[in-house]
Amino acid sequence: MSALTAFTAELVLDTRNETGESPVWSVAEQALYWVDIPACRLHRWSSADGHIANWGTPEAIACLAPTQHANQWLAGADTGIARLTLSSDSALEFECVALAKHAQPHMRFNDGRCDRQGRFLAGTMVWDGRAGAGTKAGAIYQYDSVGALRPLLSGFRKPNGLAFSPRGETMYLSDSHPEERMVWAYDYDVRTGTPSNGRPFIDMTSFAGRPDGAAVDTDGCYWICGTDAGVVHRYTPQGQLDSSVRVPVAKPSMCAFGGADLRTLFITSMRASAASDPSAPDGGVFAIHLAHAQGIAEPVYTPV
Repeated sequence: MSALTAFTAELVLDTRNETGESPVWSVAEQALYWVDIPACRLHRWSSADGHIANWGTPEAIACLAPTQHANQWLAGADTGIARLTLSSDSALEFECVALAKHAQPHMRFNDGRCDRQGRFLAGTMVWDGRAGAGTKAGAIYQYDSVGALRPLLSGFRKPNGLAFSPRGETMYLSDSHPEERMVWAYDYDVRTGTPSNGRPFIDMTSFAGRPDGAAVDTDGCYWICGTDAGVVHRYTPQGQLDSSVRVPVAKPSMCAFGGADLRTLFITSMRASAASDPSAPDGGVFAIHLAHAQGIAEPVYTPV
């Protein structure tokens, strides 16, 4: 274990989100974006002045990707992929650009992001607590340049932890359902955006927490939130646990590198475990500055 194990992330935004997810750092704006899934809210924190902006959405959104246009994002929503155009008065335009053919009712998109070449990928799952939750109805889709959803992989309960190696030739994917708790690595064809040769990367049943959202640093190490255990684990490209960062809440949900030097790890969290204590920091955004790890700027959606 490295010295990072001794560090604990600190609360930086006491947002009390019900399910904070999908933190994305905008290098151009020096701002952090994230969502609160069941609240149907998109949030933005400016590092320059500390201002937090909020936008409501007509559907729950669970993952975000920046586009080539300022104030415009792609998002994985209930019914499909949406284009969000933000305005400064806390209003947004929500346009569904690709409807998903979900395998069964009560499904939504969950974790997602762009690959290193700018293709948008996202996974689907059955809403927690809804009929059929836990069935292997989840799938991974790619949103292509003609506005269609291309199915890539299927058979997941709760796909999560989607991330790519620094050059994009390896794709990581987890299933955070309690009966799965696995992370897989896939060979990824950067020309076609096609994953293949999926194999076990991390069996999270041997480590604290269920695998949730993830990020990759410049060394190719995979950082993944161990939800239910209050940790973020860092694994080498060989799948060895290198270090862990403690988070002072039970359910960290996803991490993202940001800050001026991309050495600050931001961590969103969920509030479900703190329902009985309204003063608890669960649902907040946490952060830690890492002297020995640096992130990679989030790719922009680029139709190819």
